[in-house]
Amino acid sequence: MSVPAMPEGAAAPPGQPRKAATAAWIGSALEYYDFFIYGSAAALIFPEVFFDESDPATATLLSLATFGVAYAARPVGALVLGHFGDRLGRKKIMVFTLMLMGLSTFLIGCLPTRDQVGTLAPVLLVLCRVLQGISAAGEQASANSMTLEHAPPGRRGFFTSFTLSGTQGGQLLATLVFIPVAAMPEEQLLSWGWRVPFWLSVGVAVAGWVIRRKLDETPAFAQQAAEEGVAELPLLVLLREHWADVLRVIAGALIASVSTIFTVWALAYATSDAVGMSRTAMLWVGALANLVALAAIPLWATLSDRIGRRPVYLIGAAGSAVTMFLYLWAVSTGSYPLTFLLGVLCFGVVYSAANGVWPAFYGEMFTTRVRLSGVAIGTQIGFAAAGFAVTFAARIAGPGGDDWPAVALFTAALCVPPVIAALTARETHRIPTEALGERSARPTTKPEKVTA
Repeated sequence: MSVPAMPEGAAAPPGQPRKAATAAWIGSALEYYDFFIYGSAAALIFPEVFFDESDPATATLLSLATFGVAYAARPVGALVLGHFGDRLGRKKIMVFTLMLMGLSTFLIGCLPTRDQVGTLAPVLLVLCRVLQGISAAGEQASANSMTLEHAPPGRRGFFTSFTLSGTQGGQLLATLVFIPVAAMPEEQLLSWGWRVPFWLSVGVAVAGWVIRRKLDETPAFAQQAAEEGVAELPLLVLLREHWADVLRVIAGALIASVSTIFTVWALAYATSDAVGMSRTAMLWVGALANLVALAAIPLWATLSDRIGRRPVYLIGAAGSAVTMFLYLWAVSTGSYPLTFLLGVLCFGVVYSAANGVWPAFYGEMFTTRVRLSGVAIGTQIGFAAAGFAVTFAARIAGPGGDDWPAVALFTAALCVPPVIAALTARETHRIPTEALGERSARPTTKPEKVTA
């Protein structure tokens, strides 16, 4: 195995931090476009296309469960891709995950329906969803590690936030693509219209290869490999030296439940007979909230570079518990103005505080030798629980699917572990990059001013 070498003390070439952040943003946007179009389809289309239409409530429940299947696959993908990312480098994993996501999403658009092949249809759907989950498991962790290790001192929060703003960009793109699709006549929508957003992902593989193939490996990884060598079994080193931080990341990653319930369950609830809001209007709520998040995420991340990761993250975690309750209440009233306003407040502004800070917050808990493994395994176990939060929410909502207060309380409960994780973590925003993850590391008095 060959790893890139770099002389001791070498720094990233000029412009490389911005190049890494741009590659992370575009790659994450393309990758999560694929991932999120599945969420929209699972709420609006798949219950009728892949499941038994004679029992709509059960069909919706099963469809939302397939959304969670990818999250169950993510811990497995994290173990494998985290291992190779800490041994072979961040760049190779970033390219691989994007190609895998593009292929699996394109195949979903080619699947036969239940009317055509019976129960084989949902089985094939689940298999493709598993591949999506494996891909997503390595995407964020590798992109986060790449941007963090390229970032100049004092700006790691800002640069790593590009991964998550890219994720929001992908969700926005997915929503915008689905708006005209959802407005199609029912017959065309269910026969071929729903396939178009999935077919468009064929460009993901090409775009990913072009964007990421020329990106340099990080100075931190290259120097680590040259001086001390890479860990033969990163997982063993991780569990021996960073087990408490892995548990914190798992607990913190439950905050993603806010995203999945907002994106999938609330969409299904709002467009159900219990509320009767239109598909197009609710998709626009998500689009507007994600547009606001694109601006809010880097702003929150920049604030964390000034005052620390913990206070900003806590604002997002605790605030989401409150604002999700307000948002679901607004949906229950059927009021479009209230739903738009509180949807933007909950998901676009408040949730973005935690969402924009966690890439730096989690990544700074680990040393270079095991950073990708630590972030990947910790987040993906937590995200797996968050993915199935949608299924539990559907059950908690009762036979009529309209017990939104129970779902709001369930979401608030899932925000408690992230708050505890943040309160027990050390503040890392002023610890030098080369000392991150070391127990003896001490923060600098002032962050060094560096031009990216």
